[in-house]
Amino acid sequence: MKFVTHLSWLLRGLLFLAIFLLALMNTDSVTLRFFLGTWETPMVLALLVFLILGAVLGVLACLPRVFRQRHEIAKLRRELGALGDRVAPPQT
Repeated sequence: MKFVTHLSWLLRGLLFLAIFLLALMNTDSVTLRFFLGTWETPMVLALLVFLILGAVLGVLACLPRVFRQRHEIAKLRRELGALGDRVAPPQT
C-alpha cells in the first residue's frame, strides 16, 4: 500500500513539474478582446484565470443536484425516525 502512495505522489510531482514548465515556456503576452475593452496579460495568467473560472462554473452547475440530494436524504431520515422501532436495523 505504501508503494501506491509513493507512486501517487511521484505522479503528482511530475504533473506539477510539467505544468510548471509549460507555464515558464508560455510567458508571451496575449490580448483578449471583450465587449467592453481589451485585456493584455501573459498567456499563463490568462489560462490560469479561465481554468479557475471553469472550475467555479462547474461547481456551481453541480450545486442544485447536491441540494436536492441533501433535501431528499433529510426527508428520508425524518421518515426513518418517524418509523422508530417498527423497522429492524440492517444486519451486517
